[in-house]
Amino acid sequence: MAQSLKRYPQYFMDYEQASKTRPSLPWLDQIRDDAWARFCDLGFPIARRGNEKWKYTDFRPIANRKFTYAVSSDQPDTISWDDIKMLVPNDDNWVNLVFVDGKYRSDMSNCDSSGVGVCSLSQAFEQHQDIVQKYIGQQATVSDDPLAALNTAFLEDGAFVKCSSGGAEQTVVNLLFITSGSLPDCVTHPRVLVLAESNSRSVIIENYISLTSSACFTNSVTEIYVEENANIQHYRIALENDTTFHMGVSRVLQSANSVFSSSSFALGASICRNDFQVLLDGDGAECHLNGLYLTMGSEHMDNFISIDHAKPNGTSRLFYKGILNDTSKAVFGGNVTVRQEAQKTDAQQTDKNLLLSDQAEVDSKPSLFIYADDVLCGHGATAGPIDEDTMFYMNSRGLDSETASRILIHAFAGEIIDKVDLDPLKTFLDERYDRAIPSAILKFGEH
Repeated sequence: MAQSLKRYPQYFMDYEQASKTRPSLPWLDQIRDDAWARFCDLGFPIARRGNEKWKYTDFRPIANRKFTYAVSSDQPDTISWDDIKMLVPNDDNWVNLVFVDGKYRSDMSNCDSSGVGVCSLSQAFEQHQDIVQKYIGQQATVSDDPLAALNTAFLEDGAFVKCSSGGAEQTVVNLLFITSGSLPDCVTHPRVLVLAESNSRSVIIENYISLTSSACFTNSVTEIYVEENANIQHYRIALENDTTFHMGVSRVLQSANSVFSSSSFALGASICRNDFQVLLDGDGAECHLNGLYLTMGSEHMDNFISIDHAKPNGTSRLFYKGILNDTSKAVFGGNVTVRQEAQKTDAQQTDKNLLLSDQAEVDSKPSLFIYADDVLCGHGATAGPIDEDTMFYMNSRGLDSETASRILIHAFAGEIIDKVDLDPLKTFLDERYDRAIPSAILKFGEH
């Protein structure tokens, strides 16, 4: 502990205080203590050498800043559902689970649904203790991941979703993690645990929203287990401000003949990292990962995506798009592994980037690691500005450059947005990106 006190005194003090105030369970306390000890050993990933996973993303602006954890659960109710419902995707038929500054808000949540069990993790520790104890931390391991270790050390609350087979219809679960700004320089550690039982169908939406212009640090961990023949549509939406630091760790385990589809959308954030790993550990499993982000100013976006085919007859599609302006930077690391046993694998990955500025930069590294003989695999990456010939054609048809650029950028983004199957969510995303594009166009025209 002496090492952590010296290197990260605020985290040490917050951990000590949280240990005194949060509910205690022997098995959970052991998980937390082991994770904290591991975080103390690993420290934040600030090394510039021998640190391939973070080669293009500098973590020091986060490590060197003092963030405070909201230990007490008795924070004032500074916001209501009316304050946020226009800022987040929502629908009357969805199941909402709302957290403000890391704390569950029962007054803003509605957890009654058929075919799916939804509650806060603090409730699940009591009501579903055997399930939580079996699955928590099994995919998001702390052995070599300091961010997962830090999140687990502060494991107190979060979202628990259990999708049961035999539901009458597909259930939409809307998880909202909101930073209010009531605590300056706040750090939160959102946690999500999803268990999709065999033959179940469900939709999970993760939302990360900031209501403040002040700096905050979101360090989230999501674990999703998709059992045999289950089908999950998953959306991850990070809409925070340009002083936010967002680190997201997502781990998915798929069983035989399961289908997992996920789309990631990001706007804002000074530094944002989407660390998403999927293990296809069953014959005939199918995975689709899509992503879209828009960066401006000096924002930095890092997508670190991994798909591991461990069993035969698997299918995966990885398709990400980025729109970059000003001096913003992006990183795409897409790794697809096909193990020797995973014959008949069909895996494709694509990364496309639209650069609106000569100073914008993207580092794209799509990779295939194939150890099987009978596979169909491929990858590709592109990066470049708006095509001059296309722009000339649209100008010749009477469109000014700003209007033409806006149409082209919207169409570029629309290829990912159109993959969203939920109409309320698709409309929300389309409007949010449409509002962001004019400012990008304005800055684009200044270069």
